[in-house]
Formats: sequence, C-alpha cells, structure tokens
Amino acid sequence: MSPEEYKSGAGFGGGDFNTTHWSAVFLAGQSQAPGAGTALENLCRTYWPPLYAYVRRQGHSPHDAQDLTQDFFARLLEKKYLRLASEEHGRFRSFLLKSMKHFLINEWKRGGSQKRGAGQVVISFDKESAERSYLQQPAEGLTPEHLFEKHWAMTLLEQAMERLGSDYSAAGKGALFGQLKDFLLTEGTGEAYHGIADLLGLTAGAVKVAVHRLRQRFRETVRTEIARTVSTPAEVDEELRALIAAMIS
Repeated sequence: MSPEEYKSGAGFGGGDFNTTHWSAVFLAGQSQAPGAGTALENLCRTYWPPLYAYVRRQGHSPHDAQDLTQDFFARLLEKKYLRLASEEHGRFRSFLLKSMKHFLINEWKRGGSQKRGAGQVVISFDKESAERSYLQQPAEGLTPEHLFEKHWAMTLLEQAMERLGSDYSAAGKGALFGQLKDFLLTEGTGEAYHGIADLLGLTAGAVKVAVHRLRQRFRETVRTEIARTVSTPAEVDEELRALIAAMIS
C-alpha cells in the first residue's frame, strides 16, 4: 500500500458486513447466548494494549496500570459493566473508553484501598511489550484519549497482519508472506522485488503481483477486524477513517 493510498484510505472499502462480535457482546449483557463470552474475551484481548496505554498516560505506574487494566476487564467479563452498553454506544472502543473512565473515577473515590487483581490473570498479555510500546510514543503532545486511539489502531493492524500470516501459512505460503509483509504499509522498489524474486525462485513481476494481492487481502482483513467492533456497516467506514487518522497523526 503506498503512502498516498494509506492516507486516503483507498482500497479499504467494500466487503460484506456480517454479524459482529460487538453484537454478541450486547447479548452477553442480557443472556447466556452461545459464543457471547468467547466473543467478549477476544475483543478484550484487542483492547488490552490501548487501555493499558490510556491508564499509564493518566499517571499510573506500570505495575498499577497492569493491575487496573486487569481489574477493569475482570469486572467487564463478569458483565457488571455490560449493563451500560446500548445500541447508542455504537462502537465498542467508545463504550470501553467511557467505561474505563468511570472505573478509574470509582477507583479514585475508593482511594485504591482494596487490593487489585489478587494475582489472577483475567486476560493474557505481554507486559513488557505493552510497556515498551507505550514508551515509544512521545511523552508530550498526546492526551490519554489520543494515545488510546493510536494504540487501538496499532493493535488492530498487528492483529490483522497476524491473521493474514496465519492464513498464508495454512495455504503453504508462509515463506512468501514472510518475505512480502514488509511491503504491506510501505512502497517496494524494483531492486527489493528482484532480491525477493531470487530468494523465492520467482520473477520480479510475479513478486510485484503477489505484493498487490497481499495488500488486497490485508485491506479486507483490516475491514473484517473492524467490523467485529461496530454495530452497522456505515460505522466500519467511519472506524477506518479514524484508524487512518490515528496512524498518521
């Protein structure tokens, strides 16, 4: 995908809108609908890094931010916060951020006197990776909300890339994906294509076509990942624009 395509959002449109994970989350707050709990846990894994970054930017230490984020998700998974969810919230990330703000206010009112977490891992995560990603962002100029948006976009793109890599590996094309994945968000050069062609026993033209197809698949995968977190097809396009804005800001 060229920088111009990335900034304009070209190629991210299209595709069918299927039942979303967020729809299942609505059900989780009201019933024991099959699959609702699993859908909620999957969504939580996506949003652990951005919410952790949000809590850190609020001034909490890495240890406290980890405990607070885990405790927040523990209560969410227990459905205590899902009663706040409604169709008006639309996007899952908006609902989560609003819920986290209420959670932190309540924690502040309680004075943090109750022990958090009790050592229980609610959502598995890479603590070192989350902290490293947080520290890579500028210390100045980003509000907690802006940082949340940026980490949301980064995490979603990473998940889309992982899913695409798994699909290619399952199709016996893992080596091809490994060589081409660096061209998903950057423009390749003729020299680079020739080098990869020599490694894979292909022509430079075949490599260029493979990159084009990979980018198409990536765009579709990103759209699918976003569709899991919204309520309507129109919101997919809005979220795509928000993702692009967060990445280039």
